[in-house]
Amino acid sequence: MITAAELKGKYLNFFEQHGHKIIPSASLIPENDPTVLFTTAGMHPLVPYLLGESHPQGRRICSVQKCIRTGDIDDVGDAWHLTFFEMLGNWSLGDYFKQEAISMSFEFLTVILKIPSERISVTCFAGDSTAPLDIEAAQIWEKLGMPKSRIHFLPKKDNWWGPAGQTGPCGPDTEMFYHTKQIEERSTEEFLKLSDHGPFCEIWNDVLMQYNKNKDGGYEDLKQKNVDTGMGVERAVAALNNFDSVYECDTISPILDKVISLSAKGTSRDNRNARIITDHLRAAVMILCDEKGVVPSNVDQGYVLRRLIRRSIRHARLLSINGKFCKEVAMVVVSAMGNSYSEVRKNAQRAFEELEGEEEKFSAALENGTRHLDRMLKAQEESNQKSLDAKSAFDLFQSYGFPLEITAEMCKERGFSVDVDGFNNLMKIHQEISRKGAEQKFKGGLADHGEKTTMLHTATHLLNEALRQVVDLSIHQMGSNITSERLRFDFNYDKKLTDEQILLVEKWVNDAIDAQADVSFETMSLEEAKKLGAQGVFEERYEEKVKVYTIAKGSKIFSREICGGPHVKNTRELVHFKITKQESVAAGVRRIKAIVGVV
Repeated sequence: MITAAELKGKYLNFFEQHGHKIIPSASLIPENDPTVLFTTAGMHPLVPYLLGESHPQGRRICSVQKCIRTGDIDDVGDAWHLTFFEMLGNWSLGDYFKQEAISMSFEFLTVILKIPSERISVTCFAGDSTAPLDIEAAQIWEKLGMPKSRIHFLPKKDNWWGPAGQTGPCGPDTEMFYHTKQIEERSTEEFLKLSDHGPFCEIWNDVLMQYNKNKDGGYEDLKQKNVDTGMGVERAVAALNNFDSVYECDTISPILDKVISLSAKGTSRDNRNARIITDHLRAAVMILCDEKGVVPSNVDQGYVLRRLIRRSIRHARLLSINGKFCKEVAMVVVSAMGNSYSEVRKNAQRAFEELEGEEEKFSAALENGTRHLDRMLKAQEESNQKSLDAKSAFDLFQSYGFPLEITAEMCKERGFSVDVDGFNNLMKIHQEISRKGAEQKFKGGLADHGEKTTMLHTATHLLNEALRQVVDLSIHQMGSNITSERLRFDFNYDKKLTDEQILLVEKWVNDAIDAQADVSFETMSLEEAKKLGAQGVFEERYEEKVKVYTIAKGSKIFSREICGGPHVKNTRELVHFKITKQESVAAGVRRIKAIVGVV
């Protein structure tokens, strides 16, 4: 049996031997990226470098990245979908390309992991009217010994990545599938049919960024061709051990065991409710223990976190797990994940407290919802109706968080049925509205590095130092989010800033802008950066080499900060800085929103 730790160790060691520098996992909360709530892949923190910024560690890097994806949350509970997972990745930032990337992937799978080559199939881009068939990738696979019968050409929806927004880097990908059963498919159609049902498990994806999509919708060759690869740790461990699901992986199985032990119903390991609780509380603990300090709320990451916790509690009720239980499960999560991520052990107590607090709040909602349902059923009885209508059931879901299963179970106890089909139709409408809203909010794709966001990003450096100089030297950045309209900056402080402090902070930043200070960077060791007094966010995740951006006019230094970009070249480009709002985010955390330009 191969464990998650062994797989990660083999992977990083292999690519280190092939000239890659190992970088630590970034935060689950993206830096300066308004387009997604969470870090969704290993390449996410590397977008500036894929777009041309120089990485302090060079052009070959690899990592194990913590990830959260909520797009498939309704599929969680099956054999393969997870909300939180770990992603192995290796990148070429304008260095090697298809030949080396594919060859290294094949070598790692067959030599290091000892997977028989006959149990691997691959897919390549089939080509269309905008981009040609990726015959080069297929020919590389053939030279490595892959039979043509196991090389499948699929369209853009299957074998293409990007661009992140409307324009930018993109290209074909080639995916590797592991035959979990001894099956020799005979056609692409047969392969697709079987892969939908499990015998073929996608184990790795090499994205080959060779094009730039322009404003006219056309594709041109990129000057800097990149490679971005990804392998999900849990799926790979499950496939390599011939497990029936990711829930048997050693970083998940103990959590599931704990959930099952708390159930009074003799729950099986494939029980969907038990799996949902396991997945959701694992994800919740990893978010709560992240250094960015996200807590349950009704907006953005905090809303997703609250939904994960409350969904866990709802499904626990269906397993007759009553009373407070989240901390007991969370303790197992900390034990399973704490060795890989020091912040999990460091911030465990915060996670336990937030989980218990959320349990108390949601218990009250369940109690209020139950009283509301009682009133509705009494009204139905008085009118000789023995069925709860779809709208009433859906109102319970929206207002009190009651899933259909709980509503149906409580109705059944009273001799009532529920309009399930009607409820499901209302849910589909609700999900479609939510999906369109999310698409509108995040339609830009990954981080926008346009002129306005570059200006605002630079302004966060000045704002950070202004708060330290004007308000309190112990202030440091807790998180930031930038759109093309405004910057949002979170920092540690337990009081509301006074009007005078706001004005002084604005004046400090505008003085730096009026000074027409130059913005430059140097690559140096982390220790050298600390000696220079450079400010940094979450230093535990920094690499050996970092980029330090300095904003200065002659000998006058306005800001010196560890960062990856992008930045303006001179503060005059910011024109003017204005704070538009301040608010509280959580206990001891404040938020400022601001704009730059002509205001």
